[in-house]
Amino acid sequence: MIKSTDEKGIAVPSLSIENLSIVYPRENELPFRAVQNVSLTIQPGEIHAIVGESGAGKSTIGNAITGLLEKPGFIEAGVIKVGGHVLGDKGATLGRDIGVIFQDPMTSLNPLFTIESQLGEAMRFHLGLDRDAARIKSLELLHAVGIPEPEQKLKAYPHQLSGGQRQRIVIAAALSCGPQLLIADEPTTALDVSVQAQILKLIRDLADERGLGVLLVTHNMGVVAEIADRVTVMYQGEVVEQGYVAQVLQNPQAPYSQQLLAAVPRLAEKLDRFAVLSDENAGAAQSRSYIAQNYRSVTSTSKGPLLNVEQLVVEYQTGGLFREPQIFRAVDDISFKLEKGEVLGLVGESGCGKTTTANVIAGLIKPTSGTVTINDHQVAGENTPQSRDMGRMLQMVFQDPYSSLNPRLRIGRMIQEPLLHHDVVENQKQAIQEVETLLEAVGLPREAAQRYAFAFSGGQRQRISIARALGPRPELLICDEPTSSLDVSVQAQILNLLKDLQEQTGLSILFVSHDLAVIRQMCDRVAVMKSGQIVEMKTAEELFAAPEHPYTRNLIDLIPRVDTIGRSA
Repeated sequence: MIKSTDEKGIAVPSLSIENLSIVYPRENELPFRAVQNVSLTIQPGEIHAIVGESGAGKSTIGNAITGLLEKPGFIEAGVIKVGGHVLGDKGATLGRDIGVIFQDPMTSLNPLFTIESQLGEAMRFHLGLDRDAARIKSLELLHAVGIPEPEQKLKAYPHQLSGGQRQRIVIAAALSCGPQLLIADEPTTALDVSVQAQILKLIRDLADERGLGVLLVTHNMGVVAEIADRVTVMYQGEVVEQGYVAQVLQNPQAPYSQQLLAAVPRLAEKLDRFAVLSDENAGAAQSRSYIAQNYRSVTSTSKGPLLNVEQLVVEYQTGGLFREPQIFRAVDDISFKLEKGEVLGLVGESGCGKTTTANVIAGLIKPTSGTVTINDHQVAGENTPQSRDMGRMLQMVFQDPYSSLNPRLRIGRMIQEPLLHHDVVENQKQAIQEVETLLEAVGLPREAAQRYAFAFSGGQRQRISIARALGPRPELLICDEPTSSLDVSVQAQILNLLKDLQEQTGLSILFVSHDLAVIRQMCDRVAVMKSGQIVEMKTAEELFAAPEHPYTRNLIDLIPRVDTIGRSA
């Protein structure tokens, strides 16, 4: 372990970065400067957040510190010191002196090994502990990060733990060798608000109790306000503002910082549009207008609600060869309606049944009992016939824009397929024109049709997913956590896009999310789910002004807010 004091007994920073520049060479082009002249210092016990939109360079800095910088990128200039030792010296080692908490705990843990095996490996390698000593240390770590029944959890495999427990295991692994510096890269993005609150408190307590310096890479400004001491705002590889959290968030000086904070969804009031950081494609508005004029949902003549879910029940059988089968009820007799042109939010913690409900409506899961009808056409339930028109009635935008697009097909081909399948266009030429219009409507250039998914950022891929979903002109769009993996600036663009399309086309949207601030801005009504049941349903204005159910009040209270600074100097 690196000593936290110098030879005179004076505390040295957990992390010191001086004039760091990182470059990626490119063939036949000027080098891409991902990071330029960045300097920051983290003292022991301090949490320092780096924020900025995608491509700002924040994750690149974390990768440079951990030695995980992707080739052909290299450090052109600057010095990185961990505990007073220059990175690369014998005194600074990833795993021993630098701990890392990654965004997705499931991919951070090996599914083939037990928790005990994975925690003990680093301690045996770096600290020279034997198996028994490593097990004792692992139990202490599980106690420290708040894992219940740690003796049993040591024998478990990652898939047998909840998302929050897996993230606590990742934190325990990062702490296993007593690091001087902890790097947390989007540690709560995939977690609902209650688990997020627990993990944030754990990181804050560990920093205070153990004197850990923490580098927090995040796009969630509420998380920054909740636990960080200092913040660095980055844009296009450069630092535009740096200081104590209270100073930067309450009185930002740089224009970019002001725009970034303006894009954050708020709970206090509903905005017509979010502030965005870049100009819109010149033809986007015209293309959206064209789509609105030709949209099928505005010509629907059926009466009554668009979507009607009645007494929906979804059960799963659990158990294996050596255990008695048990029935788990994921959705427990819920009913609700969605009116034409309405945006209905479905919220709750992980495991509450909201995504299962959305998948039943989309025809991806068969219900145990109950019915789902769209425009009086039954689409789920007993004796429901398979319908080729299902895709004409509804489409779905999934949470992960990386796994929802086929990497082997060009973007144009992916968007064309549903157009041709549902006879939205008459021939290939019209299909190509329609694809280009859809891409322009979601703020992408027409030539994007010729490229593959890997050539686009996460926000751009989500725009492509929306363009593909809008192609068949569905009357109902199901959005399952469509912005959870996006930074605040790209999130603002996607939410503005959905707002514009919904208003211009009369599109109805079922918006599934655990982000209540986003739900507040997007939805007309909100249904709150807990343990498979709807415990409260109101208009968004009524729900956030006066929630009645204790569970709803608790969810709202747990949301990290920019206007509530957790710590400041």
